[in-house]
Amino acid sequence: MYDFITLLGPTASGKTRIAARLARHIGAEIISADSRQVYRRMDLGTGKDLDDYTVDGEVVPYHLIDIAEPGEKYNVFRYQQDFLAAFNTIRQRGRRVIVCGGSGLYLESLLRGYKLSPVPQNEALRAALSEKSLEELTELLRTYRPLHNTTDTDTKPRAIRAIEIEDYNRRNPTAARPFPPLRSLTLGILVDRETRRRRITERLHTRLQQGMLQEVEALLREGIAPEDLIYYGLEYKYLTLCATGRLSYEEMERQLEIAIHQFAKRQMTWFRGMERRGTPIQWVEPPAADESIADWAGRHINEAEI
Repeated sequence: MYDFITLLGPTASGKTRIAARLARHIGAEIISADSRQVYRRMDLGTGKDLDDYTVDGEVVPYHLIDIAEPGEKYNVFRYQQDFLAAFNTIRQRGRRVIVCGGSGLYLESLLRGYKLSPVPQNEALRAALSEKSLEELTELLRTYRPLHNTTDTDTKPRAIRAIEIEDYNRRNPTAARPFPPLRSLTLGILVDRETRRRRITERLHTRLQQGMLQEVEALLREGIAPEDLIYYGLEYKYLTLCATGRLSYEEMERQLEIAIHQFAKRQMTWFRGMERRGTPIQWVEPPAADESIADWAGRHINEAEI
C-alpha cells in the first residue's frame, strides 16, 4: 500500500492541473512541494496558478502554499515538519494525499526520508565568505559535496547558506531525527522538450502582462530588501534587478527566459538523479485532450493501493 501519490515534473509540465483533477477524482488533497510557493504575495513570480485548483466548480484543498512571509528563509527542514503536520491532518480526515511540485530537494527529502536538523546561522563564517565571489563560493561548496542542486549556487546568499549548512553538518553529525517511512507512488509528467520550451515562453510573457514586475515592485515598497528577493532566484532575481535599475526591461525579459529554460533542464537532471539514487519514478504523458482523468488514472494508478 502506498501512503500518497507524488506528481512531479519540470516547470510548465502541467502537473498542478493534473494533480487537481486527479485529487477531485480520488478524493484527495494536495500538498505542494514548491520551495517558493510557500511565500505570501509572491504569486505570479512563483507560478501558483491557484485557478488550477478549481475543478468542476469546486476548489480542491491544497496545503503549504502561502504559509511564510517574503524575506523569510524557508528551508527543507521546515518543509518536512510542515509536510508531516499537513499529511497527518489530511489522513485523519480520511482523505488521500497527493504531493505535487518541482522542487527536487523538497521532494527527495520526503521520498527518501531525509533526517535533518535545524542549522543555526554562523555569523563568523558568513563574514569570512562575504568577500568571496560566487565562482569561489561554488568551488568551495564542491569541496563538501557534489553539486546536484545547482540552485544552491544561483546567488551568493544561497551559496553562503549552503556552505554554512555543510560546514555545520560536518562539525556536528546530524542526530537521528525520526521521519516516518512513507511509501509513494511517484509519477513524473513527461512533456517533450519543444512543448516545454514553448509553454515556458508563453507563460513568461503572460505573467509579465499580468503584472509580475509590479508584484516585485510592491514587495520592495513593503520594505523587503532587494537582496532578500534576489535570494529566491529566477523571476525574483531578474525582476528585482530590473525594478532597481540594474537591468533594462528588455535585458530582464531576455535573461529571465533563458534562465527559466536552463532551470527546467536542471529540474530534469535532478529527477534523473533521484532515480539513480534509488527513487523509482514512473514517467507518464499527461492526459490527452479528449481523455477523462478517470481513464488516465486507470492506466497509471491502482486505486486499491492508495
